[in-house]
Amino acid sequence: HSVVRNALFCLETAAAEKENHVYTKALMAYAFALAGKEEKRKALLGSLEKEAVKKDGSVHWQRPGKEPEVDLPYYRSRAPSAEVEMTAYVLLAHLTTQPAPSQEELSFASLIAKWIGSQQNPNGGFSSTQ
Repeated sequence: HSVVRNALFCLETAAAEKENHVYTKALMAYAFALAGKEEKRKALLGSLEKEAVKKDGSVHWQRPGKEPEVDLPYYRSRAPSAEVEMTAYVLLAHLTTQPAPSQEELSFASLIAKWIGSQQNPNGGFSSTQ
């Protein structure tokens, strides 16, 4: 359909820009995964991996310029909803591929899922409603 084709063209143009926000890259990676644009999906995921925060055997993304968290032995703060959302979009982009994700992608996705799981509140929900 022409509307979808035009939307994808717009996203491809935006993806070619040098400076995209990490949240924008996460959304575009998932959109390209859904559209079956494998090369664009992989390129964005490669760029996102360079910006990943790898800590305690898990992986997530945070907004640039965010103050580092203070490690307190008795308190674990939860990430803001935007960070949970963008990390979830990266996870979806890793898992939404044809054919099925490779073993390497599944291993990396499990590290992302570990972080997302750690963000659950005591009732099983998240700070985000997305």
